[in-house]
Amino acid sequence: MNTKKWLAVGTCVTALGLFSACSDDESSPVVPVTPDSSSAIAPESSNANPNSSADVGGSSSSATAPVPTSSSDAEGVVDSSFTNMGVSEIMYNAPGGSALEWVEVYIKKGPDITDMQLSNLRLDGAVSFNFPTGSLKYGEYVIVTNDVNLFNQTYAGKLPAGCKVYGPWDKDPKTNAVAKLVNEGDVVEVKLKGEGDVSAAFSSQPPWPSLADGKGRTLVYRGSGNEADPNSWGASAVENGSPCAGGDKVLDASTVRLNEIKPYALGVSDGWVELYNSGSAPVDVKGWELESKLKGKKWTVGGANTVVPANGYLLLEATADVFGEGLFLSDNGDEIYLFEAVAGTRTGKETSLLISAGKQSSGIVEVAGGTVAQGAMATETPGAANSALKAGPIFISEIHYHENENDLNDLEFLELVNKGDAPVTLVENVNNVPQGWKIEGVNMEFAATDVIAAGGKMVLFSDSLKAKESLLRVRYSIDESVPVRFYAGKLSNRGETVAVKKPYSYVTKADNTKQWYYEISDATLYSDRWPGMTEADGKGKSLNRKDFTTTGYGSAVWSALAPTPGK
Repeated sequence: MNTKKWLAVGTCVTALGLFSACSDDESSPVVPVTPDSSSAIAPESSNANPNSSADVGGSSSSATAPVPTSSSDAEGVVDSSFTNMGVSEIMYNAPGGSALEWVEVYIKKGPDITDMQLSNLRLDGAVSFNFPTGSLKYGEYVIVTNDVNLFNQTYAGKLPAGCKVYGPWDKDPKTNAVAKLVNEGDVVEVKLKGEGDVSAAFSSQPPWPSLADGKGRTLVYRGSGNEADPNSWGASAVENGSPCAGGDKVLDASTVRLNEIKPYALGVSDGWVELYNSGSAPVDVKGWELESKLKGKKWTVGGANTVVPANGYLLLEATADVFGEGLFLSDNGDEIYLFEAVAGTRTGKETSLLISAGKQSSGIVEVAGGTVAQGAMATETPGAANSALKAGPIFISEIHYHENENDLNDLEFLELVNKGDAPVTLVENVNNVPQGWKIEGVNMEFAATDVIAAGGKMVLFSDSLKAKESLLRVRYSIDESVPVRFYAGKLSNRGETVAVKKPYSYVTKADNTKQWYYEISDATLYSDRWPGMTEADGKGKSLNRKDFTTTGYGSAVWSALAPTPGK
């Protein structure tokens, strides 16, 4: 949400609560809607320069071209008449316990930036940083880091001439120390003139490459696809990555992937692992290694049949014949990795799957836009193409991710709906331990008082508006029976994964903290490049759900309509 915006309700407004012209004079009278509340909903102010103006122009640089962008139907066509930013490499968990973190930024398409400060170029999201004065040319890669001295020491003698290194990024207001990239995952946004030009995700969980999680590699953008999609990223082919250098090599991906996994309870031998080969030639996986991150244990694939046919499936029973001592896949949830091995040595190629907690199988399905999604399966399909992902009863029913900047009353929000026949309390008691449901993407965890009635809705706004609930209800005519709650994060203006997750189980780790496991009730990877959805990208409309038979991936289940939170 643009934190400079105000929602005026009762101040220079019409009877419908819509914005009308007001004087900029701070002495203008304020007419409160209620005796104990302010008449304007004012999010926390931004540190951006409100008087900054774009200074973007000139022709493209003749330097080495940046990584190409996607031109698929799902991504749409990037408009090269203005500057489009990109993130090409991320070091979020350096090897050897090093505290070093950095993000590599470049111009994906469009004109050079004459002055980054005047153009209000900045990082937002996981970390914040306002770029100083100076130019950024097409074909140039720059680094923003948490520690400039440590960066220079780490890469001494390895940087190309003229490499620009900026930092440190801003302090975390909660700790008053330089902010950290959370290893579990987050989103880095690069903004130009206050808009979200790119939202780049990273994570240590499957299907993100494990080699970038403290094992010596960086995350590298493959050059096409949505930067919020893990399939658009790979582990760097070289140790510690290649900062300030374009066209970085990425470890090749195997054509064989973990496709579906059925866990089983101890002593009940009905578990299995299904592999899929997308290649045009069969692949023998004998000697490959399967690893459980939860158990810290690995098994070597064996047995009589270890060949995955071209464009086909191989079902591996979780028995001692196939996995040596036998494979125990926990129904508490797990992170499972399959590593290619040659002559008993791992090659670096990997595939992974996050197993949802529960007795059901978890797997991967292809969704609109040429990407894939994973989660609990609606139906088990061993040895065959996967069915739809299990979904519900709580669904994301509306997403207003990019407000109309010309309408000061237009605000970011999410809407949830309960499609079940019973009310849902958004806290689960697991072995007498309460744990709230979560919404991945906006940093929200629910409390025991958060309940959505059968067939009912809940509306979520930014917590910068937490003190203004009554005015929000007036602005959007939200009935008192519809709960309104607030989240700490922010919806990306470009697109990101948003998932509603129900806690199912946990394990207690050695340090006595709990590792919780969740099943997905609903999820989407929305995009501002969805065909036919441009009116939801800062033009006053929102994404409205029209299909609740499956998860919310892909534009086919959404429409761009006028915002109707709580209706």
